[in-house]
Amino acid sequence: MLLVSRHAVVALAVVLVLLTAACARAGQEDVSEMPPEPTAPRDVRLALDFTPNAAHAGIYTASRSRLDRPRGVALRVRPPTNSADSLRTLVAGRADLAVVDIHDLGLARERGEDVIGVAALVQRPLAAVIAREGIRRPRDLEGRLVGVAGLPSDDAVLRALVEDDGGDPDRVRRVTVGFSAVSNFVAGKLDAVTAFWNVEGVAIREKGIRTTELRLDRVAPRYPELVLATTRETLSEDRELIGRAVAAIRAGTESALRDPEPAIRNIARLSAADQALVRAQFDALRPAFSPPLVLDPEVIEGWARFDRRFGILRRPEPREGFDYSVVASGGE
Repeated sequence: MLLVSRHAVVALAVVLVLLTAACARAGQEDVSEMPPEPTAPRDVRLALDFTPNAAHAGIYTASRSRLDRPRGVALRVRPPTNSADSLRTLVAGRADLAVVDIHDLGLARERGEDVIGVAALVQRPLAAVIAREGIRRPRDLEGRLVGVAGLPSDDAVLRALVEDDGGDPDRVRRVTVGFSAVSNFVAGKLDAVTAFWNVEGVAIREKGIRTTELRLDRVAPRYPELVLATTRETLSEDRELIGRAVAAIRAGTESALRDPEPAIRNIARLSAADQALVRAQFDALRPAFSPPLVLDPEVIEGWARFDRRFGILRRPEPREGFDYSVVASGGE
């Protein structure tokens, strides 16, 4: 039998105690130095103004390429069922952000809805009246049947163009056609339609129909037609979240400008449109994407003067209706 002295047993016990304590400390240090579990991205509900098209390239690129996730957000894009959906959805609290026409944003504020523009999706006017070839100038629309989408800004566009040309806007015959402007125009049911020259205008031309484009920018200053808007309540409660979502869309826009084909394929799939048509729309719109999402206070002031001049808005609020710091902050 192997005999072990009492001293040896005691020494061994001490060693074991020390080793156990050391291991416990090491385990505690490992736990404390481990990186925290990643925080799940927060959903940001975004309401579109129209069926998916090239103007939404930055939004869909940010979502599909997951450029939103490193910024702690997950964009949940909601296409509309009709042309007035995006603002209604935003005001009702069913969206955190919405793509809206800048004139409709101003009109909503005049109705007392505290919506705030926080970024420019495009940097120039897109509104136009697409007319048959024989209609050469805006005042020729008097007595003609013009299809409108149903937004307040449609009447504003018509009034500004016809009035500037010396015509009487009240003599233009209007009919609401929602999203079916192209099909009604192609079918010969309308003499003209209020539309975006970069979407319906391109679609009609691609069908081989010769038209006259009466663009609003013939009488208007440069301004961002489409803006990202939120409510003052959302901006007050969660400015960082909105800023991070805007930063993600800006990254998506920059990515789409560098490599547009993935965005074109995605939008064509979502809208069931031909890729060649979406590519033509993107090419027409490309210059209007720069600088991505930036809101310029001087440009907004110019827009406000224009809308006041033509009675589109009675009391534009460019200072109260826009927050210029969200794009710059990127949610920080």
